[in-house]
Amino acid sequence: MKKFLLHGLVFLLGGALAWGSGLDRARALYERAEYRQAIELLRNSPEGRTPEGLWIAGRAWYQLGDYRKAVEALEKLAEARPNDADVWLWLGRAWGRRAETSNVLVAPSYASKSRQCFEKAVQLNPRNAEALNDLFSYYLEAPGFLGGGMEKAEALIERIRALDPAEAEYALAQLAEKRRHYDSAEAHLRRAIELAPRQVGRLVDLARFLVRRGRMQEAEKTFEQAEAIAPESPKVLFAKAESYLKAGRKTEARRLLEQYLKAPITPDDPPREEALKLLERIGS
Repeated sequence: MKKFLLHGLVFLLGGALAWGSGLDRARALYERAEYRQAIELLRNSPEGRTPEGLWIAGRAWYQLGDYRKAVEALEKLAEARPNDADVWLWLGRAWGRRAETSNVLVAPSYASKSRQCFEKAVQLNPRNAEALNDLFSYYLEAPGFLGGGMEKAEALIERIRALDPAEAEYALAQLAEKRRHYDSAEAHLRRAIELAPRQVGRLVDLARFLVRRGRMQEAEKTFEQAEAIAPESPKVLFAKAESYLKAGRKTEARRLLEQYLKAPITPDDPPREEALKLLERIGS
């Protein structure tokens, strides 16, 4: 009897370890930006229906650009974790991208759902910086009939500043550029760099602004500064490739995109699918 119980315990423990290790493998694949492999691992598996499995799958579908499946997974997760601000943040992102990629009949409804999710995320966790930033971006870009407005965006600035002064300067730069106050926008971007001189993203923000203003030589120097801080940074590679493509320098853009596709990217970097889409544009 004891031997039977011991074997049963070993069997149960072994099953539990295998069950947990599947989620661990899916999580590791996601962190390496191997989104399809992570989803395949969770597909037709009990793990894929657990909250953690849905969390991985929902974000992976989002990164792959399948926003419908991302919404499906994240809505199920929101039912299981209704008080998790991060879940509502990602659900808002998925609805937002569905709005951007859908026809005009359903896009307004999807956009409103995106706003509601961002607002709920901020309500649940007022110190969630990413949720605040995404809500700011929504208010800045969306028209009034969809709940947007520059005044509503501006009202969030001081809340952003309390969490990240450099991000607040970036937000002010976006507001100024929207109002076509380009000198003010540039000043805020440079102030953001002063506040966070080691954050490569701040230099990328300035470089992209300079590209939009047609100041390509200055943009290239700014990219060089970013590369000095973070050599071979995928984030810089991608931003530089986009800039070269906008400037009509297709050969250089292709080289950078091919280099990006070989780089060890993370979920913080643009998905490889976005790089492939840019390469398709160059090819056409």
